[in-house]
Amino acid sequence: MKKLFAQIVKFGLVGVICFIIDFGLYNGLNLIGVNYLISGAVGFIVSVVVNYILSFKFVFERKEDLDRRAEFIIFVVLSAIGLGVNELFIWLSVDVVYEGSELLQGLMGENLAKAVGKIFATGVVMVYNFVTRKMFLEKKTDNKADKKADKKENEEQ
Repeated sequence: MKKLFAQIVKFGLVGVICFIIDFGLYNGLNLIGVNYLISGAVGFIVSVVVNYILSFKFVFERKEDLDRRAEFIIFVVLSAIGLGVNELFIWLSVDVVYEGSELLQGLMGENLAKAVGKIFATGVVMVYNFVTRKMFLEKKTDNKADKKADKKENEEQ
C-alpha cells in the first residue's frame, strides 16, 4: 500500500510539472489569439512528451518484455484518448455550460471560463492517465510479496 501511495505522489508531482507546461501554453496561446481548442491540443501534446519522459524515469517500472517503441506507441494512443477526453470536457465547459448560462457569463469572463474548463478537464484526464498507464504500461508485481512486505512493515511499527 505504501508503494502505491508513493507512486501516486510521484505521479502527482509529475502531473503538476506537466500541468504547468500544459496550462501555461494553453493560456499563452489563448492570449495571442490562438483558438482555445488548438491551444488546448498544443499544450496537451507538449506536456505528454514531458510526461512520458518523467513517468518512466520516476513513476512507473517499465515492462521488461515491452520494446520502447511499442511502449511509446501505447503511451501516445492512451494519451490521444486522453486528449479527446480533455478537448471534450473543455468544449462542454465553454461552449455548452458557459455559453448556455447567462448567470455564468455574468459571474465570469470567457477567459476565466476557459481556464476553469481546462482545470476540470485536467482533473478528469489525470485519473484516466494513472489508471490506464498502470494497467497497460507498468510492470506487474507479485501482489502476495507486496502484501507480505506491507504486513511486515506494519508489524515493525
